[in-house]
Amino acid sequence: MAIRLGDEAPDFSAQTTEGQINFHQWIGDHWAVLFSHPADYTPVCTTELGAVAKLKPEFDQRGVKVVGLSVDAVDSHLGWIRDINETQQTTVNFPIIADPERRIAQLYDMIHPNALNNMTVRSVFVIGPDKRVKLTLTYPASTGRNFDELLRVIDSLQLTAKFSVATPANWREGDDCIISPSVSDADAAQRFPKGFQRLKPYLRVTPQPDR
Repeated sequence: MAIRLGDEAPDFSAQTTEGQINFHQWIGDHWAVLFSHPADYTPVCTTELGAVAKLKPEFDQRGVKVVGLSVDAVDSHLGWIRDINETQQTTVNFPIIADPERRIAQLYDMIHPNALNNMTVRSVFVIGPDKRVKLTLTYPASTGRNFDELLRVIDSLQLTAKFSVATPANWREGDDCIISPSVSDADAAQRFPKGFQRLKPYLRVTPQPDR
């Protein structure tokens, strides 16, 4: 069954390139990103893992743990990491889960019936400290993922988890936010001391509340 937003992320134990983990324990009280790959030594995924390694300080700053998954074994992952480090001029600095029996791939519905060769599709799951799924994305094998966009979404998720706001199209850290419709004008005046602009009864904007 497909994993939906708000579902509890399935727990599992697995071997990784950094040892055995229990997924929920590994997340702890952090946010987490789990992203999958069809197989080791695949070209697009090689660039993606390198991109995540370079962005890891950005994830760390947001209190987000990152973990990859591929359906090959740990020994294969370790060899692939050497190639990633060489070709992407970085050092892989996060664990990669081994899933040779496709157990976790099946648990997270990463294998789609129409996918080529029944391989894992390239999925992304953002998981909150409550272990609930906050975001899911699925990419085709030919298109590299945009991890800058993933950071943007995490900024929005973390902000909207704390305040009664939503973020508009193309929002970035520091931009104005939208006040949730459930908040009355009177309540908004108390909650958002920087003020707000009432464009329509259902559309009110306010400066980002934590800046």
